[in-house]
Amino acid sequence: MSGRQLLALQPKVRPELRLARPLRRGAAEVHLVWDPVGGRQLELGPKEHFIIARLDGTRSLAEVGEQYAVRFRARLGEPQWQQLLGLLYARGLLDHAPAPEPPQAAPPARSSALSGRVKLVADAPALLDRMHRATGFARRRSVLAPLLVLVTALLAGVAVNARTLLGETARLAENPVALLAVGTLLWTSLALHELAHGLVGRAFGGQVREIGLRWRLPMTYLYCEVENVRFFRRRREQIATALAGAVMNLAFLLPFYPAWLLLPDHAQARPFLGALLLLGTAVALGNLLPLPPLDGYKALGYALDCLQLATESRRFTVLLARSAVRRDSAPLRGYPPGLRLAYGGYALGCAVLTAALFAALGGLLAHRYGAAAGWLPVAAALAALVLWAAGQALRAHRARQVGESGKHSEQVT
Repeated sequence: MSGRQLLALQPKVRPELRLARPLRRGAAEVHLVWDPVGGRQLELGPKEHFIIARLDGTRSLAEVGEQYAVRFRARLGEPQWQQLLGLLYARGLLDHAPAPEPPQAAPPARSSALSGRVKLVADAPALLDRMHRATGFARRRSVLAPLLVLVTALLAGVAVNARTLLGETARLAENPVALLAVGTLLWTSLALHELAHGLVGRAFGGQVREIGLRWRLPMTYLYCEVENVRFFRRRREQIATALAGAVMNLAFLLPFYPAWLLLPDHAQARPFLGALLLLGTAVALGNLLPLPPLDGYKALGYALDCLQLATESRRFTVLLARSAVRRDSAPLRGYPPGLRLAYGGYALGCAVLTAALFAALGGLLAHRYGAAAGWLPVAAALAALVLWAAGQALRAHRARQVGESGKHSEQVT
C-alpha cells in the first residue's frame, strides 16, 4: 500500500468503546478508554486519545493528521500511522478487528477470620436490573425534590436538637440490648447505602459485577461496587453516584424523626430513637468527609477530574516542600495553577480536618474518662505510623534480599 492510499483510509474504532473526560494524575493528563466487550480499561496519553477520538469512519488519516499537526505542531509519517493502526488492530480496538480475549480474572484474595469477602448474589447484574425497574418512580424529579427537602429538614432538626440527642445517646449506652438494636438498624442502613450506589450507578450506565459481604474485624458490611463511573457522560452523574449512599442513610432516618418528636420526654423509646437519629446522621455525614476511601473523597475526585487525589496531593506537597528548601521551582512547572490549588488545598484541608477530628475525639475522651484518655487518639496514630514505617522498612529489606539473591545466582551461572 502506497503512502497516498494509506492516508486515504478512513478507519473506525469500535463504536462501543467509551472514552472518559481528560483526567489528571499528578501533572500528567491521562485519558481512560473502556472496552465493554473485552472488559479492559486502557490508559492513553493526550496524543493517542486525540487520534482515537477522531477515527470515526468519516475522516481520512490525512484529515486526522492535519488536525494532529495543528494541535501538537508535529506530523505523523507513514511508519507512525502503520505502527499505530497495527497496534489498534492487535488490541481489537478497530471496527471489524478480531474480538479481544477477555483478561484473565485475578485469583480472589484469600479470606481469613480477620478479613475477607464472600459473594452473596449469584447474578448481581440481573438483580440490579430488576431493582432498577422496580424503583424507577423514585428517580423522578417529583419524588427526588421533596425527598431532598425532607432530608435537609432532618439535618436541621438534628442540629437544633443535638444536645438532647447526645444526652439520650449517652443514656442508651447503659442498655446493651437497645444499643445492639440500634447497631442492627444502622447496619441495615449501610446495606441500603451500598444498594443505592448500585442503583444510581446503574441508572447512569454503570455496571455492578458483584454484591457481597466484606469483613475487617470488628466491622462487617455489605459491598456493591459500581464499575465504569469514570465513563459516565456527565460529572454530576458521577458525583450523584458517589453521594447516593449518604442520601439513602438520611432517607432511612426520616420515619424515625417525627416519631421521636411526638413521644413525650419520659417515654422509654426516646433514647433508642434519639441514638438512632444521632448516630445515623453521624454515619451519613462522616461518609461525606473528603478522606479516602469515603464517598466524599470519591465525589471530590470526580468533581476535580483527578485520579488518586490523596496520593498525588501528598506527592505534590513533598515536591513543594523540596522546591521551597532548594529554592528551585522547576519541578512545579508541570502543574497548571488550578492543579496546584487543587492539590495544595486538598493537602491543607486534610491536615486541618484530621487535626480537628483528633482534637474532638481527644476532648470527648478526656471529658468522659479523664485527661490521660484524651491523648489516646494521638498515641494510636503514632503507633499506626510506627507500624507503617516498620512495614515499609521490612518490605524494602526483603526486596534487597531478593535482588541480592538474584545477582548471586547470575554470578554462579
